[in-house]
Amino acid sequence: MIIFGIDPGTATTGYGVIKTPAKNSSKKIQLIEYNCIVTPKEMAMPLRLNSIQKDMRRLLREFKPDCVSIEQLFFGVNSRTAMTVGQARGVVLSAIAGYRLPIFEYQGLHVKHTLTGSGRADKKQVQKSVMKYLGKRKLVKPKEGFMDDATDALAVAICHYLKINNK
Repeated sequence: MIIFGIDPGTATTGYGVIKTPAKNSSKKIQLIEYNCIVTPKEMAMPLRLNSIQKDMRRLLREFKPDCVSIEQLFFGVNSRTAMTVGQARGVVLSAIAGYRLPIFEYQGLHVKHTLTGSGRADKKQVQKSVMKYLGKRKLVKPKEGFMDDATDALAVAICHYLKINNK
C-alpha cells in the first residue's frame, strides 16, 4: 500500500510518500519520496493556494497513493496562522477529494505519541523515530522547504500505517 502523508501549511506544505510492507513481513517501511511544496510570501494568498492545489494534484498523479493521511489543524494562540493553515489544508483536501482517495486525519499529539511514545515529543525525537521506522540512519534535507515539515508528513503517513496494522 502507498500512503501519502501531508503536513499542511501556506508557506510550506510537507509531504512524504511511503510504501508499506505486506502484513507479517519482516521488511521495513519503504521510503518513496519526501519534500515540501513551497509558496513565496510575496505571492497573493489566492495564488499561493492555487499553487498548492496544482502541486498536490501533480503529486497525487505521480505517486498514485492508495490513501492519504493528513495532520489535523491545531488551534494554538495565533488565530491568523490557524486561518491561513486552514485555507491551505482546505485546498489540499479538495485536491485529494478530486481523486476520490480515502483521507485519514490525525492530531499532531496522536502522531507524536504513536511514533515516540510521548505526545510531547520534540521535532528531533519525531525525526529519530521516523528514521527508525524507515530503517535510515540519516535523512537528507528536502530540495524545497524544511526538514521538519517533510519529517512531520512522513510521521503522519507512518502513524497511519501503524494504526491500520495495530502496531
